[in-house]
Amino acid sequence: MLTIVLIAIAVILLTIGLVWVIDKFVPKKAKPILMLALWALIALVGYNTFMSVYGEIQFNKLKDKRYAVVIESLKDIRDAQLAHRTVTGKFANDFDGLIKFIDTAKYTITQRRDSTVLDEEATRRFGGVETMKEITIIDTLGFVSVKDSLFGADTRYKSMMNVPVGQEGSKFEMKAGLLGEDDEDKIPVFEASVLKSIILHDQEKDFVIKENQVISVDAVNGDRLKVGSMEEVNTNGNWPINYSKDQ
Repeated sequence: MLTIVLIAIAVILLTIGLVWVIDKFVPKKAKPILMLALWALIALVGYNTFMSVYGEIQFNKLKDKRYAVVIESLKDIRDAQLAHRTVTGKFANDFDGLIKFIDTAKYTITQRRDSTVLDEEATRRFGGVETMKEITIIDTLGFVSVKDSLFGADTRYKSMMNVPVGQEGSKFEMKAGLLGEDDEDKIPVFEASVLKSIILHDQEKDFVIKENQVISVDAVNGDRLKVGSMEEVNTNGNWPINYSKDQ
């Protein structure tokens, strides 16, 4: 945008210079037509410059608004996936399985307490002298519905695969797997994402291309909004804090 503005300013200054040259050196009979044409050119360049700046401002406002809506959906997906991992030890591979899990799964409510009991092996080893040891006892107190914990009476989770703004009918991409070389040390990971071009599909293509190439600490870098990662152990979103109060 800065380049466009600088070019426009240069053109306007050049045109003004031409107006001055015409006023000084062009015959009086030709002046009115040339002056009118040059001032019309100045007005046209000025208008186009204003519209290019104003258009990008409007694009950024709409972009921020749509991103905020999409981020809320991505956070719902993450919350559901984290619950799935807590209960099953892994992330869900698809939305059908994740929704079914939310509908049916329950958290186990437990309580940990310390206790002291007779250490029979140590007692035998010390010739019958009673020896005590400390243990941790985990009591099951009950069960709580995952759906009630995450969404209460809200049923929005049933459509969380749908991208809420942008190109109609679009869905989030989601995948899950394990990260690590050794089978015993593998860690579950997941990623859910949507392309910026889908969110902004009806906007000026040049603005969308520029948005896909952005690199900034206060912007969404890359060509998509996403949460989680298939390359590293990370369940955060790739959006900066100015788009969301919490990651």
